[in-house]
Amino acid sequence: MLLQKAYDALPKGGAVMVYDVLIADDRSKNAVGLLSSLNMLVWTATGFGYAAADCTEWMREIGFHETRVESLVAGQSMIVGMK
Repeated sequence: MLLQKAYDALPKGGAVMVYDVLIADDRSKNAVGLLSSLNMLVWTATGFGYAAADCTEWMREIGFHETRVESLVAGQSMIVGMK
């Protein structure tokens, strides 16, 4: 829902950035991301961690293109999608 609202609000050529600790796409690496996901499951009814592949798929389903994933410091990542 949030990605859809961002897409609707952006002008053509605009970008959205998702900044988060991600789980590895094969869900076998990045202990920080996996522990963050476990924490979300413990403390919320529906929260969960996700992989970069999940987020880029959600973006593309909405209509974003030219999506890219960039690794940042301390296990953080940024996913960018262009409208």
